[in-house]
Order: sequence, then structure tokens, then C-alpha cells
Amino acid sequence: MYHPFFSKGFNNVVMVTKLVTGLSKGSNGALAAKDATRRARSRLGTDAVTVSFVYSSPVYEFREVVDMVRAETGNAPLIGATSAGEFTEEGVYKESVVVGLLASDDIRVFTAMAEGVGRDPETAMRNVVSKLPHKVDGYPCLTSILLVDGLSGVGEEVTLLAQYLFNKEMKIVGGMAGDDFRMEKTFVAVNDKVSSDAVGVCLLASKMPLFTCVKHGHTPLSDALRATRAEGNILYEINNQPAWSVWKAKTAEVAKKRGIDVNALKTRAEIARFLTNYPLGLATENEGEYKIRWPSDIIANGALKFSCGIAEGVVFRIMDGTNLESHIETIKDATMIAMEEAKNAGYARFAGLIVFDCAVRQLVLGDRFEECISSVKSVLPDVPILGWETYGEIRLEPGQFSGFHNTTSVVLLLPATER
Repeated sequence: MYHPFFSKGFNNVVMVTKLVTGLSKGSNGALAAKDATRRARSRLGTDAVTVSFVYSSPVYEFREVVDMVRAETGNAPLIGATSAGEFTEEGVYKESVVVGLLASDDIRVFTAMAEGVGRDPETAMRNVVSKLPHKVDGYPCLTSILLVDGLSGVGEEVTLLAQYLFNKEMKIVGGMAGDDFRMEKTFVAVNDKVSSDAVGVCLLASKMPLFTCVKHGHTPLSDALRATRAEGNILYEINNQPAWSVWKAKTAEVAKKRGIDVNALKTRAEIARFLTNYPLGLATENEGEYKIRWPSDIIANGALKFSCGIAEGVVFRIMDGTNLESHIETIKDATMIAMEEAKNAGYARFAGLIVFDCAVRQLVLGDRFEECISSVKSVLPDVPILGWETYGEIRLEPGQFSGFHNTTSVVLLLPATER
């Protein structure tokens, strides 16, 4: 499955860029992390680890997880976060630790972290950017993996700041840390540092381009609506009416066909579950395409709380996410688009796929989420997959103006070597 070398000509052999994965559960975080890392390490052979990726359920002490991965990889650079579900090409787990190890002569890695992102996202992002290079000689392609405290509510702000402060030709992907829907506290890790209310960045400077895509499985349900009263990540009124009242009115008919009486939804848990299928969709620069925003909670007087800011005056539609077949194909669709772009650029072999997938999608699909991974493997057989469930996804390509998403799948496809 994992080939240590790839020939480029009769006597010219170069090391392939490789991503290997390990997934494990254990009685404590250190044991699970050790097992996951050793599973991955056994597939890497003697190659040195360029960077470690680690995502862990909050059932474990994240500090113990990070310390063990660092110890097992010779203190290789590391970036990671707590999550709301973990998966690899071998399967989908809950309450587990997933580790990805990247080895490459064609990629250099730079990492940075800043705290206080929820209180002051601009200062935190300027702090992070000041620690990272804007160009790397001999490695012209720049891609940043951006991880953010999942409960900070500043996903959109951080993504826009990254686009403004980083090299304008840089690609940005990433996600918001999770905590298995406890909604209590999330953590980000960079090297030996583990912190809540933090942002971490892993800059991949590569000789070859890396390829990204984002997709979701929703379709418009309502007519165009306007956020007439909003502040931060709270939407109070839609068309001058309480937000939850409008949501109920616009979804009542389709919900009834599914046996749901929207007026009978009383508890916050019932409402949150309902809203996973009927999120908000913002129009994008591409006609007919929408960015999804998930209402994660209902608060006093029918206001809705989101995982990122909602601008007052914005026009949107309520979306329908009940088509499970569409959700199942999402990661596969995103992967195929990234593959096509890679092949058009001359790359036909792939080292691995890193997936930032929304925790709400796994909640919606339940046991059928396994089918998402099977669909990806049908187009990328024998290619490692490193995935985790986030509270918000990030994908921003050069020239785009917004890159924060909810209820979507973001993929980062790594070519195996230079073309």
C-alpha cells in the first residue's frame, strides 16, 4: 500500500511524499496516542517525520495525547486539536485518537500558535503571522492549515484575517476544534503547547502545489430572507420577526412530511437537532452556491446562536439538508474535484487526503457516515485518509473573499512527489 520510492527516469529515484495514519482507543489518552502513533510509524519505515497531525476526543486529557505523540516521533513538529469524531481509510471511530505522520523531502513545515483568539482575533492572528515566513526559497507553493478554538465564535473573522495577513498566493484550509458536542471547552495544540482560546497554524511550504476543495450536501428551501437584527454570532430577527419563529414557519411543511411538528420542539437539544437539517445558507460569488452556517443553539426570545458572526442586513436562505445520499457523496465529490485539478497540473499519484469534516454531518448521517469513507476509497484506493470532525471548516483559495464554512467537507489532497 505504501511505496517508499517512485522512479522518475531510469537512474533518477526520489523519495515519495508520504502520509500514513493510525487510529486507536485506549483506557487513557497516553496509551491511545502511543498505539495510534506506532501504528502510523510502522507504515512509514525509516523515513523521518516532517510533521505530526493529531486529533483527539475530549474523553482523553489532550496534554497527555500531545506529549505521547511528540515522544514517539522524536519531537517532530506537531499540530492538532480536540475533535468530535475521528476517521481514517480504515474506519470511523468515536472517542478515539487519530494520528497522521507526513514525511517528505519536498515539503518544509513551520508552526506557530497564539492565545486569546476569542477575545482579540486580530491581535492573535498578527501574532501568529509574525512567526511565519511569507516565502520560502525553493518551496514556492504555500498552504496553511489553520486550527481555531471551536467555541470562540470567530471562525469567519480569523479566516478573513488570515487571508488579509498571509501571503496573498497562499491556500488556507483548516477547522474549528471540537469537544464531542459537549460545548464546554476545545483545545488546539502546536508542538508542545496546548491551549484553549487559541489559534494554531502549520505552514506547508512545498515544491509542488497542494490541492483543495469544499462541498456540502444542502439545497435551498426558503425564499430569500434578510437578517434585520443581528449582533456578533446572534441572529435576533429575520424580516423584523423573531428568528426562531421565521425558521419554524419556513420549515413547517417539509418537517411535517418527515413526521416532525416544529411547534412541539421545546428543549434546546430537540431544537439543535432539528436545526442540523435546516441551516442557514449565504449566497456566494458563484450563482447557485451557498456557504452554510449552522445555528448551534436557541437563546432567549427566539434568537439563534451561530458558530460564527452573522452580519446584520445579510440576505440568505434556509437550507434543506435531509437528503442523506447527497451528504454521503460530499467528501467524494470534493475529492474528485481536487483530483481533477491535480491531474490537469500533471500530478497523478497521491500521498494522502486530509479531511476537515463538519461534526454536524456525522450527526446527521449517523451509522451511514461510514459510506462517505467508502465512497472516497472508491476513487482513491490505497491512499491514506486522515479525517476529523470539526465545529467549522476553512478553505480559502487565492482570490476568494470568504472561506469559513459549516456542515461541509474540506479536503486537502497531497501529491506523492514532484511531477
